[in-house]
Amino acid sequence: MSKNREVKLTSTARTILEKRYLKKDQQGNPIETPEELFYRVAKNIAQSDLIYEPQKDIKPVIEEFYDTMANLEFIPNSPTLMNAGRELQQLSACFVLPVEDSMESIFETLKNTALIHKSGGGTGFSFSKLRPKKDIVQSTSGISSGPVSFMEVFNAATEAIKQGGTRRGANMGILRVDHPDILEFISCKNRNDKLINFNISVALTEEFIEAVEDNKEYPLRNPRTEQISGMLDARMVFDKIVEHAHNNGEPGVVFLDRINESNPTPELGKIESTNPCGEQPLLPYESCNLGSINLALMYNHENNDIDWNKLARVTRRSVHFLDNVIDMNHFPIPKIEEMTKANRKIGLGVMGWADLLIQLKISYSIKEALRLAEKVMGFIHSNAVEASVELAKTRGEFPNFKKSVFKNDRPRRNATLTTIAPTGTIGMIAGVSNGVEPLFAIVYKKSNILDNQEFLEINPYFEEIAKQEGFYSEELMREVAKNGSIQKQKSVPAEIRRIFVTAHDIPPEHHIRMQAAFQKYTDNAVSKTVNFPHDAKKEEIARVYMLAYQLGCKGVTVYRDRSRDKQVINIGEKSSIEKQLMPRLRPSVTHGTTIMMNTGCGKMYITINEDEKGACELFAQLGKSGGCAQSQAEATGRLVSLALRSGINVEEIIKQLKGIRCPTPMFSNGGTIFSCADAIGKAVEIYMKERNLPGLFDQNSNPAEHQQRTQDAANSSNNLNFIGACPQCPDCGEMLIVAEGCVYCRGCGYSKCW
Repeated sequence: MSKNREVKLTSTARTILEKRYLKKDQQGNPIETPEELFYRVAKNIAQSDLIYEPQKDIKPVIEEFYDTMANLEFIPNSPTLMNAGRELQQLSACFVLPVEDSMESIFETLKNTALIHKSGGGTGFSFSKLRPKKDIVQSTSGISSGPVSFMEVFNAATEAIKQGGTRRGANMGILRVDHPDILEFISCKNRNDKLINFNISVALTEEFIEAVEDNKEYPLRNPRTEQISGMLDARMVFDKIVEHAHNNGEPGVVFLDRINESNPTPELGKIESTNPCGEQPLLPYESCNLGSINLALMYNHENNDIDWNKLARVTRRSVHFLDNVIDMNHFPIPKIEEMTKANRKIGLGVMGWADLLIQLKISYSIKEALRLAEKVMGFIHSNAVEASVELAKTRGEFPNFKKSVFKNDRPRRNATLTTIAPTGTIGMIAGVSNGVEPLFAIVYKKSNILDNQEFLEINPYFEEIAKQEGFYSEELMREVAKNGSIQKQKSVPAEIRRIFVTAHDIPPEHHIRMQAAFQKYTDNAVSKTVNFPHDAKKEEIARVYMLAYQLGCKGVTVYRDRSRDKQVINIGEKSSIEKQLMPRLRPSVTHGTTIMMNTGCGKMYITINEDEKGACELFAQLGKSGGCAQSQAEATGRLVSLALRSGINVEEIIKQLKGIRCPTPMFSNGGTIFSCADAIGKAVEIYMKERNLPGLFDQNSNPAEHQQRTQDAANSSNNLNFIGACPQCPDCGEMLIVAEGCVYCRGCGYSKCW
């Protein structure tokens, strides 16, 4: 072992490590190499062995851990890579906190959420115990504002914490389908600027599913009184869930009763929520540390098969590693440490599944791939169990073992062992396909923002075969990059097209069958996205939901292509394609107002002029600044002027500009100006408010709706860091990819789910 031995990494992997993982000096320059990072982590995690065997020579353990990571055979979750052996030492990614029906509990949880997000973790909550909207609050003789209103409080707190951190806080919000406020919850993210720091899922019960199948009503229950408070048509509610998922991918669904059927410690209570991406169901105050085996490296070239001995060895080392992480972890609050160490849940998963299938020449889209998925995950699970049993012999079983479903079985160290989690960032470090997803694209365009160049990213297996078989050409690669698929490329041999399939080449039902195949031997859950083409019908999503339930999945996440960057402007009864917008002419004389805004590029003077119909043009001048910054400000002003004279809804103009970020935000007048574009958006908003125009945003809206929309526009920063806000990466501008129930950038490693 040598930390000076160079680890084989792609240029993208090295960029990601330098940007997000390596230790840095006060100027932000890396002061460790990737090799030193892996050694730092291995050395730190191996120290746990001394807790149980104080005289043990742990050098061989350090070597095993180092080699497994440096060879890219196994990589732990991002907090472990970032923080092990450093001052923070918070190593877990997943946390679930309780939300009880009292102000004390709600704000205690909010405080704990802040501590977790500060330490780099993500949080999941069930809001199902909160009394519904307009329910009585006896202590004050008032009425409740309901779960969604408190989710907005949590969202705002997360937004505030994000501004000072390097990792972006993420939340999962879950509500039972029988909660009286379920319809409000289902639609709470129908706008992309609402609850931007939340993924949401509806917890479906067996009772509800049966009512859907039988076209019956089902009861709603007030969690305060536990009494039936009304009835809803189950099919109507199910159709609402499908409709909103079709619109923008949310809400997802979790099958709550099924999750609790596999709860290893039912005596401790019911599982109510999951981590932010849904793959880790947890009891209140539990956390879980995750890691993934690189299946792409489990291929045996000599006999064209899986190297089962290597897979067994890596699995057992990984269980040892992840169990050690629990002891080396510095938990953000004592209750989490207590629960985590009492159950010692770990989540060992996989990545590079699509790469392994390609090497085996098995198409992702056939039954043979499903059978192999069960075999591989069953093999990993059985070896993980054996490793946990071996650890229990020297370290003891997990403390709640006697209260678990395993109490009459062999003692084991961990209540759960396997989870298939998102691997967007660590998958890019390993240079492999994510999780158990198919390939996103065979070839895609990638841009270098710094030198304004564009180049092609080609799947290495495809490039190698294309050159070997003699059909490689730059022209073909550029043609494939248009949609990422080779299925219509007749110059590519049929056998190659059969093997190299992408997410959109595969029927949605097969996505679910693959998820179910892995779920069969996964203790926790499987993070996977069921991809639909843009023209998919709602009925197709409904069929997938029901199939997921029938096949034993614990939840479903769907994404319809381009459903989160839809055109939001409606013009009369015709679409924007059917009716072109023609801007009105500018009069020769206009009058207006100039507003000064402080930006990171200096003082910006924004002039808004009017004609007889209202605001018609905007000019932005950056003090004495020139060059690129001024040209961008001028371009923005011209486009805003064009939009104003074209009758575009002013609220939409403000929404598109506010919240855009640059590297030099400016704190001014008690608020933050994130960029020059943000300053222009906020200046337009100030101007309209000071002009006291009652029909500011929507001339047809009623006063209450107008007031709410005005407040929403004032409060929302339309942050581009999260799903739904923008299809581009906020860090580098590359296209964001939705997969594994998550979002990530293949350009720089940005991820919502690290």
